[in-house]
Amino acid sequence: MHPLHVAAAVLTILVMGAAIAAGGRAVLHGENGRVAARAQAGMAAQSEAPATSAIPRPKAARPEAHSRAIDPEVVAPPQLQPEELERVEPRAPLSDLALARPPKSKMPDDWNGTKLFQPIATAAGVIQAKGYSVAVSGIDIVRQDETCADGGKSWTCGSRARTAFRAFLRGRAVVCAVPPEGGRDLIAAECRVGNQDVGQWLIENGWARAAEGGPYVEAGEKARTARKGIFGPAPSLSGLPSAPAPVAAAQPTQPILDPSATATPPTETTATPPADQPAPSE
Repeated sequence: MHPLHVAAAVLTILVMGAAIAAGGRAVLHGENGRVAARAQAGMAAQSEAPATSAIPRPKAARPEAHSRAIDPEVVAPPQLQPEELERVEPRAPLSDLALARPPKSKMPDDWNGTKLFQPIATAAGVIQAKGYSVAVSGIDIVRQDETCADGGKSWTCGSRARTAFRAFLRGRAVVCAVPPEGGRDLIAAECRVGNQDVGQWLIENGWARAAEGGPYVEAGEKARTARKGIFGPAPSLSGLPSAPAPVAAAQPTQPILDPSATATPPTETTATPPADQPAPSE
């Protein structure tokens, strides 16, 4: 290649490179100017804003979301005067299951009393068993410490009546008209043993007095007239065996090892000679 052509090409390349470099510097200078202008505008705005503008404002609390919105004007009761209101009968139940049932009684319809096993008579007419304390109704109870007079003599008719009542109840179950659950208070109730009315038995045998206006007044008059039980004479004790005579206390004896005791000499015994034995037979 001719040297002149080479030099022209090199010169052209240098001119183009210088032009590209000058264009880049111009573009960079313009961009830097715009950035500086924006920075100066921001600083001016901050200088004009108040000092509290940098503090973030609190966010307003958002109300809780409900399942449904309720309008108080719709839910509120209507504005009516008392005289405008009218009471109506409730509607009939949809079925028998909605009807209120009466409370069940503690005692069924076929209840005839409560059985009291192993009864104990604390007096003539008072029974204790199974946590109950029952006074037979229709009678005046004869106390245990009560005494009766007969021919100017008193005798313990109360204890005698209790003993007779205990013998009547021994080994039997009493049925009394008492609640199924017992209590500590004394309950007046009708009682029976089988088909026998306990109050009737006590009055007829004279072991209790009939209460005024009670069902046993007539039977009580008959027992008083017949002098039965507490209305009769004192029980005769002639058939009982006499009490044994008191045994005299034995005289105290001196102990065997008492040194003050007088020792008695042993008596001499004579040995009995053996009887003659028969001679042996030859």
